[in-house]
Amino acid sequence: MNFVIDANILMSILISGKASYKPLLTYYNFILPDFVLVELEKHKEVLKSKTKMTEVDFLKWSYYVFSQITILPNYILSLEGIEKSEKLLKKIDLKDMTYVALAMQLNLPLLTRDKLLYEGLRKQKFKKVILFEEFLQTL
Repeated sequence: MNFVIDANILMSILISGKASYKPLLTYYNFILPDFVLVELEKHKEVLKSKTKMTEVDFLKWSYYVFSQITILPNYILSLEGIEKSEKLLKKIDLKDMTYVALAMQLNLPLLTRDKLLYEGLRKQKFKKVILFEEFLQTL
């Protein structure tokens, strides 16, 4: 099964280093727009400081995680999808626009840990958004 995930989920997976994520990463196809790379670069020091892994283990874990996810270039996003997601997010948080646009374009659920994003989208009748914790509870 495929899901679009946002940066906060990917960062949590990277920081945790938990082997419990391996089955999830193997079984599910998590897809992200390449904007996630901008966000990761912006927060790389936070990632490194919050993990309890050694630098070598963190790098190995990161290699593994990135070998299991799909990152798509932003140019594949349609103008229509970007405009629709911009409308949905103008009162929530525009930085999540590429994640929502990708989820809409691929007709896939968006997994997030961002409760404001989740609640804001649900209020606007965007049903294909799931809190990551709820997703994990269903497994």
